[in-house]
Amino acid sequence: MSGERSTQPVVFDVNVFVDAVVTGQDSFESWPSPPPTSGHFAADCVGIINDAVEFSLWLSPHVLTNIERVLTASEAEGGFEWEPQPIEDYLDVLVEMAEASGGGVLEPDEAVTDCDDYEDNRILELALASMAVLIVSNDADLLHMHPWRGTAILSPRDFASRVDAARRARRR
Repeated sequence: MSGERSTQPVVFDVNVFVDAVVTGQDSFESWPSPPPTSGHFAADCVGIINDAVEFSLWLSPHVLTNIERVLTASEAEGGFEWEPQPIEDYLDVLVEMAEASGGGVLEPDEAVTDCDDYEDNRILELALASMAVLIVSNDADLLHMHPWRGTAILSPRDFASRVDAARRARRR
């Protein structure tokens, strides 16, 4: 067992990945480390995954497609009007982070209909398929489902704060 790492599988909602790069983050080429340090909780969450210490991130093709959809959409459609190349670069970085953390990209094979919202069910499907111990989301519908089938659902603020507290406790 020497050299093996034990990480806990986690799933982030699309809104966390979008918020990480459209609110207060100058570049997705560099994440705060050791996070959380910025007070920008979505970016801190991605930074925690970038550290690849405690958690393995799981993504799905659906999550990646929806990150692209939101970043591409016009402001009138609730999007951010990003050009294709920065979006492709960001998605590549997320996939690299997921793989480096011990996670990856997974296509869920079991349908979930526990939530009224179609998109939220896709996040729940990914959590189920990856055996995630935690879902991180800013979505009120998902947060109100905590815990879902034994899986904790936390806001980015709560996740980053708890990781910060745990890391501080370990350093003592």
